[in-house]
Amino acid sequence: TSFSLPQHKPQYNKMKFIGTALLALAAGASAFAPVSPAHGVDSALHASAPGMGRMTAPPGAQNPVTQQIARSGNSHPQSAAVWDKSNPVLVQGGSLKTWSFPTAAVERVQVVMKTEGRPLDANLELWQGPDNTPYKMRVYVEDGAQRSFNCVIETPRGPNTVSIRNTANMEFPLVAGVVAAEVRNRESPMAGAVTQPRTIQGGALRTYPFDPNVESVRIVLMTDGRPLNSRIELLQGPNNIKQVMELYTEDGMDRPYIAIIETPGSGNVVRIVNTATMEFPLTALVEADQIGDGRGPADAVLGGDGPGFMLDRAW
Repeated sequence: TSFSLPQHKPQYNKMKFIGTALLALAAGASAFAPVSPAHGVDSALHASAPGMGRMTAPPGAQNPVTQQIARSGNSHPQSAAVWDKSNPVLVQGGSLKTWSFPTAAVERVQVVMKTEGRPLDANLELWQGPDNTPYKMRVYVEDGAQRSFNCVIETPRGPNTVSIRNTANMEFPLVAGVVAAEVRNRESPMAGAVTQPRTIQGGALRTYPFDPNVESVRIVLMTDGRPLNSRIELLQGPNNIKQVMELYTEDGMDRPYIAIIETPGSGNVVRIVNTATMEFPLTALVEADQIGDGRGPADAVLGGDGPGFMLDRAW
């Protein structure tokens, strides 16, 4: 009697098929496994902008381009001191930067802004608590390198935050610096002034012309505790506005307007306009801050206009 062994070939083929399928699934799943990128290889999340390398500067390092803009052009000695103490920040067009002072010990801050020679157009605000803006200003400067912006903001009863929004286009960046200023005494900012302060009624204006040798002007605006609304303009020639500040302060005594305006060249006139109604007068102090010889570095020196070989020679 003949017999045959059982055939296991179909079961063997089935097991082979299952093993092949498991290998295929393992290979497909490996495509979704996280892979550590090699050193120096950029992924889509870590890629830098085209034409720019990976940023290697440590946090808080100063940008050399920003430092160059901050120290270019004309700078008042007070502005230069602020640039040295602060870390200048580049504010691109359409962007916003804030400086927060959480301690109430900071009662005064100094703000400086400038550009590399392009127009400066920005909004400066002081925030104190949620939805409370007791101080706001609109600033426009025709040439931010020749006439940098420099003002002092009183910040009583902290914490306070200073915000600067560059309202110009992307092609007009600005450099800003904000530092805490020392408060040695609480005297009035008009104390010790050489010029007599004048009262400007609501809706009125007053002009202050200056000689060519005046290089900068100090401006102080105050009230008796009422809100302060004013427009400060620097003109050089007929209807030639070089700098404009539109100011609002909810309390002109606690937060007066203190600023220094650079006035290079000749024919400079400061115009103060009280944009409030007649019930809100303000007191204005406008006086010369720095006085030079009235000559610029590119101005010609005429013969006989000063000491020279013709005057020093003995005849």
